[in-house]
Amino acid sequence: MDIFDRIAANRGPLGSHSHYADGYFAFPKLEGEIQPRMMFRGKEVLTWSLNNYLGLANHPEVRQADIDGAAAYGMAYPMGARIMSGNSTLHEQLETELADFVQKPAALLLNFGYQGVVSIIDALVSRHDAIVYDAESHACIIDGVRLHQGKRFVFNHNDMASLEKQLERAKRLTDETGGGILVITEGMFGMSGNLGKLPEIVALKAKYDFRIFVDDAHGFGTLGATGAGTAEHLGAIEGVDLIFYTFAKSMASVGAFVAGTETVIEYLRYNMRSQIFAKSLPMPLVIGALKRLELIRSHPEYREKLWTVVRALQSGLREKGFNIGTTESPVTPVFLNGEISDATALTFDLRENHGIFCSIVVYPVVPKGVIMLRLIPTAMHSLADVEETIRAFEIMAAKLDKGLYSNAAQPA
Repeated sequence: MDIFDRIAANRGPLGSHSHYADGYFAFPKLEGEIQPRMMFRGKEVLTWSLNNYLGLANHPEVRQADIDGAAAYGMAYPMGARIMSGNSTLHEQLETELADFVQKPAALLLNFGYQGVVSIIDALVSRHDAIVYDAESHACIIDGVRLHQGKRFVFNHNDMASLEKQLERAKRLTDETGGGILVITEGMFGMSGNLGKLPEIVALKAKYDFRIFVDDAHGFGTLGATGAGTAEHLGAIEGVDLIFYTFAKSMASVGAFVAGTETVIEYLRYNMRSQIFAKSLPMPLVIGALKRLELIRSHPEYREKLWTVVRALQSGLREKGFNIGTTESPVTPVFLNGEISDATALTFDLRENHGIFCSIVVYPVVPKGVIMLRLIPTAMHSLADVEETIRAFEIMAAKLDKGLYSNAAQPA
């Protein structure tokens, strides 16, 4: 079959719903200043869908740093990939400060988070090595693992018995190939809010002789005594070999970095294809990241305010009987029973009649018959926002229990 004919006949698991999802459930437009209340289709909504954890997106010092960086350099400088002509003193300064903040010897800036994780995995392992990874790993990890030419083994989410079983299989293989084992997990899982069992995984290193790579996109800035992330929070920084962080969450920007030993970071500098063959991170983003990092270091009250809102939201939902799973982080999933038609109708009701905007997750991301509403509290939300949202959820849940969403009208 012609490739384009096949695409026209099979739009994919998400694309098959585009006729009614586009512009509302998928690719919605939130407009206005980045803050808890924004505009959606001409109406103000209280939004719980932005990973602006510490409220830095519209911080006046951040906005000014972004403006100053753009005015001084524009978006073109430095031109070229860093390995050729795109390096600068400020890029190196940012790497040094980031490494110091996350308590690792060295760090490497990355242009994008998703691309960075894929390329890190590709650079780290050879066909003789084995990868063992958590079943609920982010799509960027899954895509990086797919590039691996050697064997890969998946363990059940946060299940240490399952991990040991897969490590035994991996070790038998690498004993024959002469390769090594790379265990990959997340610090904070972005859907469930669970934390990876980093201390327990580290404890297995002595028995199975492997290295650990952790994606801590959501943990940076939100967890740990200083905000250095999940490994700091769990006391596992020394045992975790390599950690990835993105600027897209707490830093409210574009870019990412990876931190580890000087030897491994130097290796990645010269072997990560996505960085070697890509233009350097533009200078305004570097200058903006330096300002954001300064604010995270000097204002722990932003993180404290975030957790005040998190505790109020999660305890309030639990008290009203909502199932929010086993989250240990700001990520707040709300699990409901219902079909996709119920999910779309209740989401429409929340947005149009209650002014509450949150993300909706349905099959195949969650099992059939399960609806997950995902809320992301930030330091910018208020306790009044929390109370308003819980009241709306109570009304929504009562309607769902009575079956009132089953034949409800869909958004135009």
